[in-house]
Amino acid sequence: MRRRLQLDSSLSLSQTPTQTQALQLLPCPNSPLSGNHRKAPTNRRIVRMSASVTRNPEISINSMAIKPPSHPTYDMKGVIKLALAEDSGDRGDVTCMATIPSEMEVEAHFLAKEDGIIAGIALAEMVFHEVDPSLKVEWSRKDGDYVHKGLQFGKVSGRAHNVVVAERVALNFMQRMSGIATLTKAMADAAYPSCILETRKTAPGLRLVDKWAVMIGGGRNHRMGLFDMVMIKDNHISIAGGIINAIRAVDQYLEQNNLQMEVEVETRTLEEVKEVLSYTSLMKSSLTRIMLDNMVVPLPNGDVDVSMLKEAVELINGRFETEASGNVTLETVHNIGQTGVTYISSGALTHSVKALDISLKIDTELALEVGRRTKRA
Repeated sequence: MRRRLQLDSSLSLSQTPTQTQALQLLPCPNSPLSGNHRKAPTNRRIVRMSASVTRNPEISINSMAIKPPSHPTYDMKGVIKLALAEDSGDRGDVTCMATIPSEMEVEAHFLAKEDGIIAGIALAEMVFHEVDPSLKVEWSRKDGDYVHKGLQFGKVSGRAHNVVVAERVALNFMQRMSGIATLTKAMADAAYPSCILETRKTAPGLRLVDKWAVMIGGGRNHRMGLFDMVMIKDNHISIAGGIINAIRAVDQYLEQNNLQMEVEVETRTLEEVKEVLSYTSLMKSSLTRIMLDNMVVPLPNGDVDVSMLKEAVELINGRFETEASGNVTLETVHNIGQTGVTYISSGALTHSVKALDISLKIDTELALEVGRRTKRA
């Protein structure tokens, strides 16, 4: 017979969670996609990403507040297994084996130690079920909800050894994802009516996880990788011998291979924007978006000059989606968003993330006492 240790049962799971706006499912208000946007030819084979992400069968994808983005080869369960194996090595948790009776059961509570947007709840549940399918996980909040410092927002109960083994891996995912979601939410609110995007500047091996967190925070996903969108950047342009040569080569490649996908080109000057517009007014092209790179100019007083960006957006005049990139911060994103640009991309959402402080505690009263002493609860 198992011994059960229950130190805190004060968490109420009957609170009604707030509704999360799924912004990633809607076109941006000023997106050409909502009007008379130039369409790519429709007689080509469409490249689609299959939703073949391996998931724990005990977690229903339909029950998730915000579903992860699709990827043709990403193995979510494999990433979780790798993270657990990294922690356990070839011996397992020697501290647990030394200190915790194998039959003991506990109840542990998730505690927010900072204000922010919670993310990674669905992924944490996958981690606990990977370690031990009999563990019971309950939540009073869902991915995308706001949590405040000191809030107990979920609990896990079952065999003590397995709760502790899964703890750090689950928290590592949740803390990183919550940090990304919190910054994304702040940036998305400030950028409105433009939509905020992340980039490919994600942690290696965690791209889908990072991009999932952006969606949870109210942002939109940029391309997943090199395979699902053509993105003509400065190095491609230099190698091709000019921006028009690069666009023409892409048009020919897609035509020859009977492919249809989004095509974006990076422009760095107003002259390049005019070149692109001139070419596409005369020639049939698959181009769908123009990136306006580093057209936001920092000023000595800390502000930014967005006049060049605004002029570029006015030149394009809704013929293509537009994307601002460069010098995007929480302080500058509002001014950038007022220029009429469709999207604003920021690598900082994922490459400079500050994790949100979350803990999992069995003795929550002591944890809160210590937290109050250190002003972390």
